Amino acid sequence: MPRRVKDFIEISDYTSLDTLIRYLETIRENLPADHDAELQIRGDDVFGRRLTITYFREQTPEELEIEQRYAGSAGDNAAIDNLQHQLDDVPFEKRNAKGA
Repeated sequence: MPRRVKDFIEISDYTSLDTLIRYLETIRENLPADHDAELQIRGDDVFGRRLTITYFREQTPEELEIEQRYAGSAGDNAAIDNLQHQLDDVPFEKRNAKGA
């Protein structure tokens, strides 16, 4: 089952109100079902402000292929975790800084 991923669209603060309204309407009409879209204002006075729309979408076939390619490394992580737990069980006697 493909995961949903969070995507975003940024809108510059240098646009007319009519253009912004048309742009937002176009975005709303093209959002996928169950998108959970949110609008935020981000940025600061130095780098400028922008509107950011975040929403959820299904993974593309390319994203799914990449995720499956790297999903096989989960077994390697389990082996590393197992070794870590084994090392945690090894008795250790702390020595002072001078090595005595």
